Amino acid sequence: MVYKILEPSGLRNATTEETTEIDARNIAWNDASADRKLAEIKQIRLQKLKETDWMAVSDLTMNDAWKTKRQSWRDIPQNNSTEAEYDAILERDANGVLTNTIWSDA
Repeated sequence: MVYKILEPSGLRNATTEETTEIDARNIAWNDASADRKLAEIKQIRLQKLKETDWMAVSDLTMNDAWKTKRQSWRDIPQNNSTEAEYDAILERDANGVLTNTIWSDA
């Protein structure tokens, strides 16, 4: 592939060294895909836990369904370790709503 470099004087073809560096960055980015997806899952999980923390205050009794649901959120990294599993967890509908049942309410 021929990469183009934008300089003040205009576009030019990338040198062999620049092409090698660009290819290496692209490979590193692609190789880190699963890590980015897991980070996104952890962020969503944290938000879900924060949204339901009020149920865990001392003057309330959390029902077993919610205890199980919250634990399932905590267990996502241990129970899912492949990029395909991450993709399934992050699947969204046409409106951008997460569709995996792990995110549904208890």
